[in-house]
Amino acid sequence: QVQLVESGGGLVQPGGSLRLSCAASGGIFTITTMGWYRQAPEKQRELVAEITVGGRADYEDSVKGRFTISRDNGKNTVYLQMNILKPEDTAVYYCNIAPAPLNYWGKGTLVTVSS
Repeated sequence: QVQLVESGGGLVQPGGSLRLSCAASGGIFTITTMGWYRQAPEKQRELVAEITVGGRADYEDSVKGRFTISRDNGKNTVYLQMNILKPEDTAVYYCNIAPAPLNYWGKGTLVTVSS
């Protein structure tokens, strides 16, 4: 059974940093591209970063140069280092398979960027 557990969110001032983690179980992690998604209030969920099993990463334009996705295949964990955070980055962040996510979603982790 697939489980995705996100952590690391919180309240941060504009310009600050956070590191999100996602622990995946259920046998999917080591064979598929993983991604970080986010859903801001009253907006659709969007894919912001993805990383292949081999470590090739791609980013949505608004986060390029600020966010870095990485993965530890031995720990079945994917990370999102977020720097120079902006108020518009405020959202619940989720991890899932990319670019076509599973119907199952974890609880996500809330990131709030505010002064």
